[in-house]
Amino acid sequence: MGADKNSKHTAAMKKLKQKVDASIANAQDERGIVLLLTGDGKGKSSSAFGMVFRSLGYGHKVGIVQFIKGEQLSGEELYVRNHHPELALHQMGTGFTWDTQDRSKDKQAAEATWLYAEGLLKDPEVRLVVLDEITYMLAYQYIDEDRILNAIKQRPREQSVVMTGRGGGAALRELADTISEVKDIKHAFRSGIKARTGVDL
Repeated sequence: MGADKNSKHTAAMKKLKQKVDASIANAQDERGIVLLLTGDGKGKSSSAFGMVFRSLGYGHKVGIVQFIKGEQLSGEELYVRNHHPELALHQMGTGFTWDTQDRSKDKQAAEATWLYAEGLLKDPEVRLVVLDEITYMLAYQYIDEDRILNAIKQRPREQSVVMTGRGGGAALRELADTISEVKDIKHAFRSGIKARTGVDL
């Protein structure tokens, strides 16, 4: 019975390998991609930073632009500033929109931050650009959607872009090559547990 189980496993893995090898052989278009990390669950920005560290491991130049966040230091920001001061990290710096409660001020800050992002999206030396929480800029209509879409479409061929945030709209989804959705099933905060440094912050 054990031998039969092993032979079935071997046959299944052989079939799977053939399928994977065929998919790899069919992927011939080599260029930068657009990724959208969305959904109402925790971990979108953390996933984006995982790609930042992966890219840095290959010696690539990386640019990070954080919309919404910026008033409270995060572990990612501390690590980047302490260990990779050469990395381009720009934050809108206003914090969350429900903290400022000032649409005009937020819109001005978003405009200035997007100008910085546009510079990264034109730089062929930057292999990865992270637009963290960019979807909120569209949801609140702080930045014109066509302006964002066109800048991403016209970026250097080898440059990849990672966008995070809930929603994003149909046009952004159409533009993305890869979309991953993080689902909220359970969250400690709703049980009254405070955010933890090194895990949430």
